Amino acid sequence: MKTNTAAPSRFRGIAWKSFLLVMGPGMIVMLADSDVGSVITAAQCGAEWGYKLLLVQFILMPILYMVQELTVRLGIFTGKGHGELIRETFGPIWAWISLTGLTISAAGGLLTEFSGLAGVSVLFGIPRIVGVLLGAVFLLVVVYTGSYRRVERIALFVGLFELVFFGIAIISHPNLHTILVSLGQIPLTNSSYLFLISASIGAVIMPFMIFYQQSAVTDKGLGPDSYRHARLDTAIGAVVTQGIMAAVLIATAATIGRVHPDASLNTVGQLSQALTPFLGHQLGRDIFAIGMIGAGAVAAMVEALGFAWGFGEVTGVKHSLEHHVMEAPWFYGVFTCIVIVAAGVVILVHNLISLDIVVEVVNAFLLPLVLGLLVGLAIKSLPLEHRLRGWYKWVVIFTVILTAGLGVYGGLTVIPGFPTF
Repeated sequence: MKTNTAAPSRFRGIAWKSFLLVMGPGMIVMLADSDVGSVITAAQCGAEWGYKLLLVQFILMPILYMVQELTVRLGIFTGKGHGELIRETFGPIWAWISLTGLTISAAGGLLTEFSGLAGVSVLFGIPRIVGVLLGAVFLLVVVYTGSYRRVERIALFVGLFELVFFGIAIISHPNLHTILVSLGQIPLTNSSYLFLISASIGAVIMPFMIFYQQSAVTDKGLGPDSYRHARLDTAIGAVVTQGIMAAVLIATAATIGRVHPDASLNTVGQLSQALTPFLGHQLGRDIFAIGMIGAGAVAAMVEALGFAWGFGEVTGVKHSLEHHVMEAPWFYGVFTCIVIVAAGVVILVHNLISLDIVVEVVNAFLLPLVLGLLVGLAIKSLPLEHRLRGWYKWVVIFTVILTAGLGVYGGLTVIPGFPTF
């Protein structure tokens, strides 16, 4: 008996150690998924529609995993980044088109992250330029002075600050009965509701996430023996990030949405001020700011690195955190360029009020291109035994078409005269 019970325990310990060594790319990219723009989008959903968009967050959880699992599969079994694989499989034109989409997504995302950091600075009476510059310097120092593993550890640590949103949701005292009733109320004929569905989809599935995770898997050197743990890393991350989005929605629905549903929540400052009367000064400002710093910092790192990796893969220049700056000047150069340009725009242009939700809708418009190429790679580029095939291939294709189609349709509903259901 003793022998039989000891063995499983020993192997479980080894399995967990193996998982901890593999863990990182999936969790980081998912924490970046709940970035400043995504948090503000979830907050607007809760304030405007109460809990009626909560179900969307949970429906998107398995879809998010389905998409990012394909990037893990491609990275592990081809050993190549996303841009490089597109170039080899579909040609340089499609590679440059995909890089254009990545540039739009990463640049828009970085603007929202730096705007969020500027907003946090203003909350504490610090000039917005200080918050933006500190954020930019932090990104440059971390990437210029660290290997992939060091960057990964720092990103994980900073991203965990986002967990404070769970505490905020609990202290907001949501009504369980109201939540359950609202889950069945889906006003699909309302253009505002559909627009926020589009923003929610764009806030969950973003081009830079696909580039980042596949590149991170290859830069970390994960092989086929790591596939099972890498999938688990991605699954846990999908649950955590959508849990964070749901927590933000619940907190705003239970507070602002209950008494002031028409509140404007386009900036960190507006959201913090709106929550303060319900959660108190400590939670409404200080702890909320911690969550936003975590969301903005980890997302900015993923967006800028995803862009730098994608550029290197499409152009064929060296693109690894394991290379010294002088060995990969283009990689570090484009990383530095997009960080500095985004920070400069936020410093010079103060009126970026409606940027956050618009960026998420733009991401939704990019989904047909991004997901189409991803599925195409999973069908054509993988070894036969790991290729997307059989019934699961058709499930993925149907899910991708439905998700991308709804994202684009929801974004178009704000056009006057555009038909709704």
